[in-house]
Amino acid sequence: MNIELLIEILKDLQSFEESAAYTNTAKVEDFRNFLNEKAYEKENPTNLTEKYDLEVYDLENEIAKQVILLGRYSKHLIKKALENNSNLVNDDFTYLFRLMDYDSLTKSQLIEKNAHEKQSGIEIIKRLVKNGLISEKPDKSDKRSVRISVTKKGKEVFFETMKDITVVSKIMSGKLNAREKATLLSYLKKLNTFHHTIYLNLRNENLAEIEKLV
Repeated sequence: MNIELLIEILKDLQSFEESAAYTNTAKVEDFRNFLNEKAYEKENPTNLTEKYDLEVYDLENEIAKQVILLGRYSKHLIKKALENNSNLVNDDFTYLFRLMDYDSLTKSQLIEKNAHEKQSGIEIIKRLVKNGLISEKPDKSDKRSVRISVTKKGKEVFFETMKDITVVSKIMSGKLNAREKATLLSYLKKLNTFHHTIYLNLRNENLAEIEKLV
């Protein structure tokens, strides 16, 4: 038996019992989650900055890392939610979701609401049209534009998938309580408003120009 390993496990178990995560009904899975969180918290950008003598914004770097990771986790979960529907992949659903709020939009409007590059957005729209989920028609007020709207099939697919997408939303909020969720939502909306302004007005500018807004 590895006595040193056993001692380390017992120390971690004691830390778990003294933490806010511990309850009288705690199970092995709870202890495992505690260890995972403990290991994750050790990953600090300060370690890299000291190792390589880099001048960075530690707090802002950590925020950026967390936002990027959350985006990846959400894509993974949405993929699971849509795996039984061959008509949709991650970004297809977000386009269909946004378009459900309107009778119709131009292609450019829908792409901007999803904060995509034009070419990426056009490919998604083409795929949705091909699968019969949205339809195209000329814009009566602007002959250069094409308006798109959700088809009957698109609405059916939307409602079929919303149940699983709602579960994804619940999972993404994790174990935050109602107050924490409201606070997080407020900050996320503030951040997204800031970045939406950049996307609409400055996305072709260099970083030096964009940094002036901070």
